[in-house]
Amino acid sequence: MQHPDKPLFARKTPSLSELGTYGMETIAYIKPVTVDGHRYHSIHAADGTPLTVIAERELAVATVRQHDLEPNSVH
Repeated sequence: MQHPDKPLFARKTPSLSELGTYGMETIAYIKPVTVDGHRYHSIHAADGTPLTVIAERELAVATVRQHDLEPNSVH
């Protein structure tokens, strides 16, 4: 029988540097922005680096996926 104080599965706690690189190769963020009164969608790398700005959200999502990244929204 499993001891109640021991977890069934061991889980390693990531370090801060590991957390900082999480998703760097697989995730891009799409954030709505307003420029001169017009709404656009800014695409950013996982580390926050701005990559491009696109007018339509659907096109922004398609652009991210075309580069083999997983799109995530930031509100």
